[in-house]
Amino acid sequence: MMKIFLILWISLCCSMSVLAEQPKLVPHQINLKSGKQFSLNLPANYEIIPAAEGLKRVRFFAKAPDGRMFVSDMHDLSDNQKGTIYLLDQWNAETGKFAKVIPYMTGLKNPNSIQFYTDADGQDWLYLAETHQLTRRKFSRGELKSTAKAEVLATFPDYGLSYKYGGWHLTRTIAIGGNGKIYISVGSSCNACTEKETVRATVLEMNPDGSKQRIYAQGLRNAVGLKWIGNFLFATNQGVDHLGHGKPDETFYALKADADYGWPSCYVSNAKVFADPKFKRRSGCKNVPAPYASFPSHSSALGFDYFDQSSSDSAIQNSFLVALHGSTDASIGHGYKIVIMRKGQKLETFMDGFLVGKKVYGRPCDIYRIDEKSFYFSDDKSGVIYYVREKGTL
Repeated sequence: MMKIFLILWISLCCSMSVLAEQPKLVPHQINLKSGKQFSLNLPANYEIIPAAEGLKRVRFFAKAPDGRMFVSDMHDLSDNQKGTIYLLDQWNAETGKFAKVIPYMTGLKNPNSIQFYTDADGQDWLYLAETHQLTRRKFSRGELKSTAKAEVLATFPDYGLSYKYGGWHLTRTIAIGGNGKIYISVGSSCNACTEKETVRATVLEMNPDGSKQRIYAQGLRNAVGLKWIGNFLFATNQGVDHLGHGKPDETFYALKADADYGWPSCYVSNAKVFADPKFKRRSGCKNVPAPYASFPSHSSALGFDYFDQSSSDSAIQNSFLVALHGSTDASIGHGYKIVIMRKGQKLETFMDGFLVGKKVYGRPCDIYRIDEKSFYFSDDKSGVIYYVREKGTL
């Protein structure tokens, strides 16, 4: 096992030696059941297929112990209790589509993320992150609806979007650690402020039963993307909004236990850490960790996955694919694409076309690697799940 971790660490740290050129992107026609037609640009040796349509604000993927795919859906941008967890059932790799999309859990409060965990006794558990709480319930393989009683493992501040304090960042994201721990990110209550609750702008760590909860990392304004890969917990983090259109960077970290990543007093620009004059602190920013990688300001880096197999296409081999959801203000124009990210190298675009002029055709949210040649990604604006694969893989 240590050998596997060592190989992954070497490939992650030394991927800068892989000098892949920016792949040439060509238009791929998209025809949705809603009647929308547009093109997404990606390498010619890939194809893209709408695998499931008709969803709402579809967010993050999770694979169950029985091999079936699940996805969260927050319904819309409001603070609501209309969220759903969908079972993506009867996958057909030849057509690239799911035959059925089944509501597995309904009436949820902004469900951003679920994950599965099998304990030492062989019991499968489903973990659900809603705005106000983290719960777990027993999972039975093959079931079409959750009927098990929920256990509340943690509760979180929940003031709603319009409250005078604490109206930001309704999402909570779960990661299952390879070390037997559960991690969950809790975004800040504001753009930039001194928080009243210590749990805000952090990533928490706990045992699978919710015991021994502690703050694992802090100073992360909104770490929406959170995933354990190899022996490391990686996170995307979104920067503040008050420094103009050109800064700060959105950031990507291999999180370190007990580290403080600086928010609101520090920010990253051009991959370097700077002090925010509006939020000075005695310790300054000299001890704030530099990011593993960074992305354009306000591009909203969210979900990601890592492609490390030797049989992967050279364009993405030993790289992260990262969904840049796009700036809330489309006129800024940053994001709205999927990028190839390698440590120490310039970002490359794997897919774009979600924003053309002022027209928004989609906003990529999460990426889930199926194998070395294919992946799913979610579009939470159009309510579509796409399947992308290298041609000739069947």
